Amino acid sequence: MPAYMNGKTGSWYVQCYYSDIDGNRKHKAKRGFTTRDEALTWEAEFLASADGSMSMPFEAFVKRYSADVRPRLKLNTWLTKEHIIRTKIVPFFGPKRMCDITPGDVVDWQNKMLGSYDDEGKPYSGTYLRTAERGRAPKRR
Repeated sequence: MPAYMNGKTGSWYVQCYYSDIDGNRKHKAKRGFTTRDEALTWEAEFLASADGSMSMPFEAFVKRYSADVRPRLKLNTWLTKEHIIRTKIVPFFGPKRMCDITPGDVVDWQNKMLGSYDDEGKPYSGTYLRTAERGRAPKRR
């Protein structure tokens, strides 16, 4: 996985080939990295995400998940789900690779949520905690 320096701008870029979900070979290039390592890290994360590898960082999975799920949900449902993911789940699992997340990590996250408080200093309601665990909005009655 080479990275290349743009002699005119002094920035780095990468280009790679991958197979899409239908098995079609695709080309991807990304420019404007300040360091070689930054370019190579982006390429590795992109390739892991593109092929659905469990070695992708959790944050990359969230991006892929969001792109897939968002168009199928009502706006308010998505906003609730996105808020929970962004504020409650990603801060805990963020940079971990999917394959490194263990059942113990999930239990630790759940226990952290049970011991957390909202902006007013009150414990989260049972409904909110169930919503966060399932990652979907509660049904209205």
